[in-house]
Amino acid sequence: MDTTSVDSAQTAMESKPESKSEPSQHIQPATQTPGVAVQPEPKHSGLGIAGFVLSILSTLLIFGLLIIAGVLEATTPGGIDETSPEAIIVGLLLFAFIGLTLVALGLGVAGLFQKQRKKIFAILGTIFSSVTVLATLALIGYGTTID
Repeated sequence: MDTTSVDSAQTAMESKPESKSEPSQHIQPATQTPGVAVQPEPKHSGLGIAGFVLSILSTLLIFGLLIIAGVLEATTPGGIDETSPEAIIVGLLLFAFIGLTLVALGLGVAGLFQKQRKKIFAILGTIFSSVTVLATLALIGYGTTID
């Protein structure tokens, strides 16, 4: 084999078009406009996420506790005695869960004041915990008026 046939074979192999299964070797890097700073997308507020999670958790706990209190009232002949250990535990847990909701409200409000953070979870946590506190206090107020 002479060198011209080897050179022509190499040239023929190099000039073959790339198949579709092979990735292109001529990928151009993304260009940035000089002098323009790219702003990274802000992260979610950690305080807002914590407030949101706690507000959902405390709402579910209060709802579950009210269901337990209703079942205790319905299954006890003559109603549950206010001085019974069950009633005292339910009452203490209710105030503890309201306290948890107030912590969630504080975290949600704190998340609203964080700079350069997404505030959606802080807004949702603040709204959910506010509604939970107001609804629970309204339900307690309504329960005290029933004889």
